[in-house]
Amino acid sequence: MKTTTEIGIGFVHWGLGLLVFGIFIGFGIIGHYIVGAQYATGEMFMHNVTLWFACPWTLSVYAVQAGSVGMIVVGALYLALGRESLVPAGSGKASLWLCVAGLIAVFLTGYVGYFVVDRIWPTFYYTPIAAGKNAWLAAQTFSIGLYWVGMIGVLLNVRRITRRESA
Repeated sequence: MKTTTEIGIGFVHWGLGLLVFGIFIGFGIIGHYIVGAQYATGEMFMHNVTLWFACPWTLSVYAVQAGSVGMIVVGALYLALGRESLVPAGSGKASLWLCVAGLIAVFLTGYVGYFVVDRIWPTFYYTPIAAGKNAWLAAQTFSIGLYWVGMIGVLLNVRRITRRESA
């Protein structure tokens, strides 16, 4: 069984790596703004432009960046708990891998998946085509859900550890 310190180090390492990756994929948004949209934007798109920031990858980039910062914070929390005593981290390893898988899946479904869905429903993002948009957003929702389940696992695990320590 891993200790809180070992799990904390895993969260910090993966969090920092995914943060650097999140910053790197943010250059795709900059490139999109420089080059412009691949297709002509439709009337409906213009009504929702503030929601989407005019780039299809905004949600996935920001989810990876914010999620990685969350992992770093969780890692620091586990490291702080590990300084008090080397408590077994219980489900911490599973939570770590759910968070990592969730953020990688967010990139694959939101960033890479955009091009896959655009092959099936060309202009789905700009027109918009509801079936394509819904399929693409559902995949991203599932991916963010993986991360969320991992963070719920962290919450439950930290509550268990702190209750044990206070008893």
